[in-house]
Amino acid sequence: MIRVLLIILAVSITCRSHEINDVDCTKLRMGQYLCPDPSYDYIDIKTQQPRGCMRETNRAKVICRAAPGIVCRDTKNSTFFKEIPCKWTNGYSFETALLLSIFLGMFGADRFYLGYPAIGLLKFCTLGFMFLGQLVDIILIATQTVGPADGSYYVIPHYGAGIEVIRSNNWTYKLPQDDW
Repeated sequence: MIRVLLIILAVSITCRSHEINDVDCTKLRMGQYLCPDPSYDYIDIKTQQPRGCMRETNRAKVICRAAPGIVCRDTKNSTFFKEIPCKWTNGYSFETALLLSIFLGMFGADRFYLGYPAIGLLKFCTLGFMFLGQLVDIILIATQTVGPADGSYYVIPHYGAGIEVIRSNNWTYKLPQDDW
């Protein structure tokens, strides 16, 4: 019995000393890598999103680090690139838009700031649609229903609240099950 335990212990020690070489690191499971690598400064200070966030895909490539003992095939070391989701921003601040809507919304300043000049001009000429449009815009901007006209997201600090809009269409409906 003691011999078997010693053999198992010796095999486990020799297995741990060897590195796992030539691994496709993009197919590692959770817990086998740390993404993004903590030693890499990947957050852009101006946009509060990962550096290199692309407008078309809303994804950014970041450097990740595999667990100790794993060597990646592409880089021949423990680091590799992985795409992570991000929100492309064009510099429109959420706080600025909300404050403009609260204090100068009757003059359309919030809509001019967000890139909607026609609605901004209408609000300016009608005093925010008799202040009713100003109230509606405060609610729409606060709930992030109205965003910048170019389709980008607001710049929101990491400690701020971010809203993820979930939409329903013909592909997301619930299919009836047999046991209903």
